[in-house]
Amino acid sequence: MMEAKPVEEGLRRAVEDLINATARAIDDDRLEAFVEFFATQAVYKVVSRFNLERNLPMAHISCTTRGMIADRVASLRHANIFPAQRYRHLLSGIHVTANADGSVAARTSYMVVRILDDGSTSIFSTGEYRDQIVPEAGMPRLRERIVVFDSKSIDSLLAIPL
Repeated sequence: MMEAKPVEEGLRRAVEDLINATARAIDDDRLEAFVEFFATQAVYKVVSRFNLERNLPMAHISCTTRGMIADRVASLRHANIFPAQRYRHLLSGIHVTANADGSVAARTSYMVVRILDDGSTSIFSTGEYRDQIVPEAGMPRLRERIVVFDSKSIDSLLAIPL
């Protein structure tokens, strides 16, 4: 196994700030801001660990451009009907390494708690973010985020991005 290359401290902190900011944007229902954390050419997918480990193509969310991510947010705001809910992210273990092309990779464990409008609260999803991050417009941006959730399936209502 090849040893991961460390990144400079300032870049590592900027990547950690990016990852934390994406979670805060979702938790604060600022989904339009969530889109802005992605590079112009970006991928966002939500897939089960079961499918990923078997190279099965099914993803619960599959956006292959930043425009598709923005369209998903617009449909949440104007077209989709789903129960009022909020998320609260708990993140840990952000591990950042350098890629040979100058980008960086990050893996972050997450737990998302879902709070429904009636106050009921449950652990909605656990897993990890597998991010590829590039500099764009002077800031780190997500070129790719693959959300790998631990269970074989997820609640049929995956409206809000994880």
